[in-house]
Amino acid sequence: MNRKDVLYLVVPCYNEEAVLPETAKQLLEKMYSMMEREMISRESRILFVNDGSRDRTWDIIEELHGKNPIYMGVKLSRNKGHQNALLAGLMTAKERADMAVSLDADLQDDVNVIDQMVEKYHEGNDIVYGVRSARKTDTFFKKFTAQGFYKIMKALGVDIVYNHADYRLMSRRAIEGLEEFHEVNLFLRGIVPLIGYSSAIVTYERHERFAGESKYPLKKMLAFATDGITSFSIKPIRLITTCGFLIFAVSMLMLIYFLVVYFTGKTVWGWTSTIVSIWAIGGLQLLAIGIVGEYIGKIYMETKARPKYIIEKILED
Repeated sequence: MNRKDVLYLVVPCYNEEAVLPETAKQLLEKMYSMMEREMISRESRILFVNDGSRDRTWDIIEELHGKNPIYMGVKLSRNKGHQNALLAGLMTAKERADMAVSLDADLQDDVNVIDQMVEKYHEGNDIVYGVRSARKTDTFFKKFTAQGFYKIMKALGVDIVYNHADYRLMSRRAIEGLEEFHEVNLFLRGIVPLIGYSSAIVTYERHERFAGESKYPLKKMLAFATDGITSFSIKPIRLITTCGFLIFAVSMLMLIYFLVVYFTGKTVWGWTSTIVSIWAIGGLQLLAIGIVGEYIGKIYMETKARPKYIIEKILED
């Protein structure tokens, strides 16, 4: 075991003043515990990334840093979203750490699993995924939609770890590999498995949120899922093509049917089939345009190549 390995805990924060003091306390206890057992270097740090919070989150981070230099802070110039804030933290840690563990500030991820992640790292794994063993704390709706999302992603051919969010350990080499991916539309759960390198899984039970409100309401969850699907699979567009061929085939059959009816003299037609056809085809066309538009929008954002984040300030020794 290399006892000189520096560990950074990367914690994205957005309006987390209610939970941040307790999060800092629990993470500090965990870090000191691992230092005492010589699992990690005493140069290890807890890195909070302030993602444009509108409450006292950054003030609390500054206070924590002032009391103990083990706490570091990165302040983004504005809110850029969870994935970009996480990336900013990992890139900051890359130059300072041998490995980094990313986790949310709400204490739903079991911090005791960090020990197992570090052990897996010492066994030679560059990436260690934290996977939920159960979703007892989720509502039926959230559990159903979340599991459905992972299954859909798998069906679309996306290499994603089932029931894994963004609780993971990455070695410096893995983070350097992540840096090679330049897309603006970030979906780290799909990108990280593409890096390759040896990986392992540790399981844990997700806790209830300690305090504050969830930063992922239904609207954001749906947007996140859409980003994930359209960033890693073109199967939705191919599905449109398949539907187009099917509708064309059906229209040919209907044409034959109409000709037979016409020549047999049965020309009394109902309006139901006509209305249903108009609405069905019209709806399919709008859906097709929407899906294609989603991909075009992705291309538009990528071609701009705008910075994923801008760091305003870093608190460190």
